[in-house]
Amino acid sequence: MTTNVRDQVIAIIAEQAVLDVSQVSPEMSLEDLGIDSLGLVESIFAIEEAFDISVPFNANEPQKNEFDISSVSAIIRAVENLVAERA
Repeated sequence: MTTNVRDQVIAIIAEQAVLDVSQVSPEMSLEDLGIDSLGLVESIFAIEEAFDISVPFNANEPQKNEFDISSVSAIIRAVENLVAERA
């Protein structure tokens, strides 16, 4: 992998938020970035495709998911864990 998980996740989230990657910081929430529920689902799909993983996320019950979406850094950690499990 040429870029690390953190950079790729931030790039995906920035694209969904229609922001430059420099405007996305790990402590920000998706709400801070203006990403709505549809943008979240599109981000999840993009993450799954980019990392060849399956994200345990139910869009109908986002609060009941194992996949932490509380902040950009939480999403990065969750993706890193899923990538590690796949390896």
